[in-house]
Amino acid sequence: MASAPYDDRDGWMWMDGEYRPWRDCTAHVLTHALHYGGAVFEGQRAYNGKIFKLKEHTERLFKSAEMLGYSIPYTHDQINDACMELLDKNNLVDAYCRPVVWRGSEMMGVAAQNNTIHAAIAVWEWPSYFSPEARMKGLRLDISEWRRPAANTAPVHAKASGLYMICTMSKHKAEAKGYDDALMFDYRGQVAEATGANIFFVKDGELHTPTPDCFLNGITRQTVIDLAKKRNIKVVERVIMPEEMADFEQAFLTGSAAEVTPLSEIGPYNFEVGEITKTLMLDYDALVKGEA
Repeated sequence: MASAPYDDRDGWMWMDGEYRPWRDCTAHVLTHALHYGGAVFEGQRAYNGKIFKLKEHTERLFKSAEMLGYSIPYTHDQINDACMELLDKNNLVDAYCRPVVWRGSEMMGVAAQNNTIHAAIAVWEWPSYFSPEARMKGLRLDISEWRRPAANTAPVHAKASGLYMICTMSKHKAEAKGYDDALMFDYRGQVAEATGANIFFVKDGELHTPTPDCFLNGITRQTVIDLAKKRNIKVVERVIMPEEMADFEQAFLTGSAAEVTPLSEIGPYNFEVGEITKTLMLDYDALVKGEA
């Protein structure tokens, strides 16, 4: 299943209010979102038949659409129910879930006030965003030449498709050089995030993480902060400059797809997969699987 093209699979999706066979869920080539990036989406994981923090993900989906200037024509409950029902219809227990909402094809041009707002949800098996081997050894990150934009130049707090173009470019270039992913700085040259995950550092028993003022304050990020505080680990949200990475002992990524993933390298900087990182990995795994 993992190697099958995403447009040619067995199973069911939810699209525009009804359940449809997977292969029937298509959009026209002149869909506005394809040309102008007007889609919003969520990435969430199901563990043991339950989607972790589904309510919070759906709330963010609606907020993202609002930031892009349109309303989702369904309720929160309809989206939540469809996500859960799809797990059953596709006989999945542990899975990845992707709701996506986009502007349709009635108008073609920058303006899209009259376009129909479409919505779809897909679920599939996706065991790990990174290979298990790389995840346990610690990922190697390149440093991207692209930077996260300022909050007054893009809707940086929306999970919107257009914002990921430079992420794809950064990840492709990093992988071509033998890295697993890339770290992105922000428009000021400060440490921001990886291409699809937030970042944390460890120094002297404390967690340090960039202030999310121009990138997503991830749901997994917030969860890990709460887990650290329960362990009485101090969490410092602040500006982090690139040269500070030389003094950090550990580093890890967080995200619904990435979960909690250790880092071993970022450019010229090296890190150990230490006890705090391992503890938070185990705590997160226990929480999402309902064992905590």
